[in-house]
Amino acid sequence: IYDYLLFGKDNFAADRAAADKLMQSRLDPRRLALANRAFLRRAVRFVARQGISQFLDLGSGLPTSPSVHEVARDVDPGARVVYVDHDPIVVAHNDALLATRDGVITVREDVREPDAVLGDGAVRGCLDFGRPVGVLLLSVLHFISGDEDAPGIVARFRERMAPGSYLVISIGTSDGADPEMLAEATATYAGARMPFTLRSRDQILDLFDGFDL
Repeated sequence: IYDYLLFGKDNFAADRAAADKLMQSRLDPRRLALANRAFLRRAVRFVARQGISQFLDLGSGLPTSPSVHEVARDVDPGARVVYVDHDPIVVAHNDALLATRDGVITVREDVREPDAVLGDGAVRGCLDFGRPVGVLLLSVLHFISGDEDAPGIVARFRERMAPGSYLVISIGTSDGADPEMLAEATATYAGARMPFTLRSRDQILDLFDGFDL
């Protein structure tokens, strides 16, 4: 869905149908998707300029240009990136498109299981967690329900991040939104088997517990 909203070519009929239904609502999902992608570019560029040369992109989705490694390598040509997604189709596409790039890999793991991600041999082979890393959770945490403890998930990654690391989050918020519009969008995502949980600003700030914001 996200790829289609970004005018990408790696999407399927079911994705396009769900996106078209979303675009009939007042949510204006294409504007939000494009804004989120612009934020990704700004954030990765900023983090890379702070001297971070390795990135863990959690819930990365299908590759969309410019991808994290492309932005990071504009700053540091040697930057290393691990893309993580639980969807086998995403992993297959990433492997096909990115396999020739040294220091850029995709692993099939679930952000809901931080220990599995951090213990993955390919992840540990690509990234050195003894050095600072940029951990990206972009437009993914609103697909983590309240019962799944998003702050606890982030905390498990924080425990492995060396001093000087960066956490980047973009997430849907319920603050200031039209309740009817949100209900409409929530129903559409649920119909696409992608229920999402919007959080207040205070709940989002809780995700940065232990970090200097």
